[in-house]
Amino acid sequence: MGLTYQMQMKIPFDMADINGHIKLPDLILLSLQVSGMQSIELGVSDKTVLDQYNLVWIITDYEIDVVRLPRFAEEITIETEAMSYNRLFCYRRFTIYDDGGQELIHMMATFVLMNRDSRKVHSVEPEIVAPYQSEFSKKLIRGPKYDSLENPSSKDYRVRFYDLDMNGHVNNSKYLDWIFEVMGADFLTKHIPRKINLKYVKEVKPGGMITSAVELNEYESKHEIISDGATNAQAIITWQEIKRM
Repeated sequence: MGLTYQMQMKIPFDMADINGHIKLPDLILLSLQVSGMQSIELGVSDKTVLDQYNLVWIITDYEIDVVRLPRFAEEITIETEAMSYNRLFCYRRFTIYDDGGQELIHMMATFVLMNRDSRKVHSVEPEIVAPYQSEFSKKLIRGPKYDSLENPSSKDYRVRFYDLDMNGHVNNSKYLDWIFEVMGADFLTKHIPRKINLKYVKEVKPGGMITSAVELNEYESKHEIISDGATNAQAIITWQEIKRM
């Protein structure tokens, strides 16, 4: 196991949805900020990795388990830990706790290093991951099998300038926006995710159009993000009904 790092915060108004819950894409961004702060303190910030190695971190997979979503003005603690790595993949845990120490959300993220210019995956540099004190393990953490959608409903969205991050590709939380949005307002006002598996397959090009496709079967939805005839991301979500206070 690696070093843990924590940050406490209060959910601001602009990160809450119509139900008063934090928007999961925003929570992912906050969690990545926490891991970024840990990297800065350990001397291996994103800027350092880019300047010294011409490499950037990208995320290939998420597995997210939700007990409940934090609400507006609620105090939470975000804890992260770089758990293990192998030749290509690095595995990081994020856990969100309420102010009483109860676990609300557990996330596992799979990271890889990518060459900024070639956009190709690069093997893990030991000196980059050494400060996190995570263990080397040949074990691969695999997500579920994602089947092609047979008869989906879909909506199209344009990729906007502010959907892009400093690495020049669509911010990974934006995919989750597109995945949620296609469910429709009526569904989203009554349901929150219980479990999310999300796989990033191929980068979405800036300035184009994407299609967010979904098949819903009771409490399970299957998703694809598609652009230029290729699959960019896939997801499987198990939903739960919102418990009204």
